[in-house]
Amino acid sequence: MRRPPDRPRTCWPACLTPANATANAIAVKVPDVPPALRPADGSRLVLQVHAIGVQIYECAQAANGAWEWQFRGPEATLFDARNAKVGDHGAGPFWRLEDGSRIVGQAKASSPSPTAGAIPWLLLTVKSRSGTGGLDPVDAVQRINTVGGVAPPAQECVAAATGRTVRIDYTADYLFWGSTPSR
Repeated sequence: MRRPPDRPRTCWPACLTPANATANAIAVKVPDVPPALRPADGSRLVLQVHAIGVQIYECAQAANGAWEWQFRGPEATLFDARNAKVGDHGAGPFWRLEDGSRIVGQAKASSPSPTAGAIPWLLLTVKSRSGTGGLDPVDAVQRINTVGGVAPPAQECVAAATGRTVRIDYTADYLFWGSTPSR
């Protein structure tokens, strides 16, 4: 497993874990995001994690007959402020913590990343949940501070490459928002 790189993060050193979310929520500094990516008024920051992984794309023919890289999903490991693994993130998209809590999100809004060559920033709402733990109070998820993850150039997806899958490295910060404070 790759360790997260040492780099400054917008929340450092107050990145949250579910146990201290309520106490540290005010100290967390997050970048200014476009209005469409902001959680509902009254939301509280429950958890912030750093993800290191890949975005997976497959070369396939679109309905219009053109060849294109189609997004299949992410695979990432989630780390807390101490660089300890706290969970994983995968296709659905889902986020699962080591405590067994799991949520599945649905994209609500997207905005281009301010970093060239990076996947967009997102706001997602929770459409389902399972298990019990730190993700219980979460209603929305933001993906910010993205680096990498963009599909290869379109000209690399041609008929001869049908079914070819590529895994593109990416990192991001995920902020989990809830309407009630963490327990």
